[in-house]
Amino acid sequence: MTAQTPATRAVPETMKAVIMRAPGDVVVEEVDTPRVAKPTDVVLKLAAACVCGSDLWPYRGHNDVDHRRMGHEYVGTIVEKGEDVATLEVGDFVIGSFMLSDNTCEICQAGYQSRCVNAGEYTGSQAQYMRVELADGSLVKVPGGEPSDPDRLADYLAASDVLGTGWYAAVAAQAGPGKTIAVVGDGAVGLCAVLAAKTLGAEQVIVFSRHEDRAALAREFGADVVIAERGEEGAAKVKELTNGYGAHGVCEAVGTQESMDQALASGRPGGHVGFVGVSHDQTIDGSRLFGLEIHLEGGPAPVRRFLPELIERIQSGEIQPGKVFTARLPIDDAAEAYKAMDERREIKVLLEV
Repeated sequence: MTAQTPATRAVPETMKAVIMRAPGDVVVEEVDTPRVAKPTDVVLKLAAACVCGSDLWPYRGHNDVDHRRMGHEYVGTIVEKGEDVATLEVGDFVIGSFMLSDNTCEICQAGYQSRCVNAGEYTGSQAQYMRVELADGSLVKVPGGEPSDPDRLADYLAASDVLGTGWYAAVAAQAGPGKTIAVVGDGAVGLCAVLAAKTLGAEQVIVFSRHEDRAALAREFGADVVIAERGEEGAAKVKELTNGYGAHGVCEAVGTQESMDQALASGRPGGHVGFVGVSHDQTIDGSRLFGLEIHLEGGPAPVRRFLPELIERIQSGEIQPGKVFTARLPIDDAAEAYKAMDERREIKVLLEV
């Protein structure tokens, strides 16, 4: 068997895929279905897709975009695999990370699969099928296969990015027993950081939010306090709740200058900031950072590190991260999904494929 004659199930010649032709211009087109191209590849029949908050940066014109295949969050069933894929089989239901990895290099073994030195590529996941390189190192098989419960499917889909990213923020912020954790950002990632911090045992979780629907979900996920104030007033509120010290850890889940400033101002000396918001025009003054004596860790989340644990917690019913999906639309309505998230009418939209 070769990569050109892979183990396979029947795969159609064409499929639907979401294309961003230009900022604000999202369409669904019929395109060729991807096939195995390398021995380490698999092709997935996707069970669901979704729109990410980071997809809104090019949608709003902050990043260049020209007929880009969209999507990086995915769950699905393997329908074709290359000859070198050793740990997965056709028919396996899997969750993958938005950053592909071999999971064997020194960086991966240290837990930072999002910076794998041999990182692979994939086709967009807002589609009916996708090709994934480095399948053995990037995908995790879900025991029991594809769920029939749509809510459980949503939980698994959340794990592929927003839950894993929020989890990384909470871990980097050193969430745990006896700790106060503040979360800057009330989007899907910030809400999942709330869920992660509380699940990891934080004594008090504070979230910055001015939107009642998001604040309500934050409370459901475990937030003890919701703060509407921003800037110095917001930081002062955090200090009031922590005997004047500031939070032990802060999760930054937005990516703007204002959100990073808020995170740094809300922590305490010796504290930790886990920053996972996709950075846009952020700068950190070295003199200020020197004086704060605070730890910083962040970047693209190594979701692959956390997936086995997240799957177990989902299957046990301990966490239900799929609640961040406040709307479900067919893939043909992808343009409306983007619009709804851009206008903040929905927290996150699941696309039924």
